[in-house]
Amino acid sequence: MAKHSFHLTANWPGLRNDSGEIEAGNLKTKISIPPEMDGPGIGTNPDEMLLGAAATCYIITLAAMMERSKLEKESLTMEAEGIVDVTNGVFTYERIIHRPHLVLKQDASEKDVALANKLAEKAEASCMISRALKGNVEIELQPTIVLATQ
Repeated sequence: MAKHSFHLTANWPGLRNDSGEIEAGNLKTKISIPPEMDGPGIGTNPDEMLLGAAATCYIITLAAMMERSKLEKESLTMEAEGIVDVTNGVFTYERIIHRPHLVLKQDASEKDVALANKLAEKAEASCMISRALKGNVEIELQPTIVLATQ
């Protein structure tokens, strides 16, 4: 069994509405509380990073599954939305909505479209980050699968 370790260093020199920095592998950025939560909005924040982790894990997992299935595409893009509830001063990351947009080759068959839909669902269930969030954050999938036009 292989185990992988990922490491992050953080520096927070100030108080609540200041900013800090994080560094993890190729990621190096400033961090702060977002303006939506009365922060300065410098760099990124935990809410965006959780959304980014879930979205990148999903799209990479889907691309890998398509490759293994030999399902060819013209493009694969995605939008994702994170919804945070604030009730009585308590912040709860409620839901992430993934909206992948998959353009299959122009000559893709109905069977290819069905496989693409199946893989879109399976990728969500297989993604490591989605599995880590399961039971805490609802993940909704709204895929769009179309054929390329000339």
